Amino acid sequence: MQDFCRLKVWERCHALTLEVYTVTQGFSREEMFGLTSQMRRSAASIPTNIAEGCACDTDTQFAHFVMIALGSASEPEYQILLAHDL
Repeated sequence: MQDFCRLKVWERCHALTLEVYTVTQGFSREEMFGLTSQMRRSAASIPTNIAEGCACDTDTQFAHFVMIALGSASEPEYQILLAHDL
C-alpha cells in the first residue's frame, strides 16, 4: 500500500481534474447534465483509479488500476475535442 498523493502521475491527473472543473464552469447551463457532467466524471475517474490502485496489496493489482486509469484518460481527451468543436 502506498500514498497516492506522493505519486507525480496522480498529482498531474488531479491538476487535470481541477482544470476540467474550472473550464466547464464556463459551459452553458444546458450542458450541466450533459457534456459538463461527463467531462468532470471522466476526468475525476483517472486519479480516482490511481488512488484505488494504491490501496491494493500487490503490484499486479496496482497495475490493473493504472491500466483502467489510462483507459479513462481517453474519455476526457475526446470530450475536450468535442467541446472545442461544439
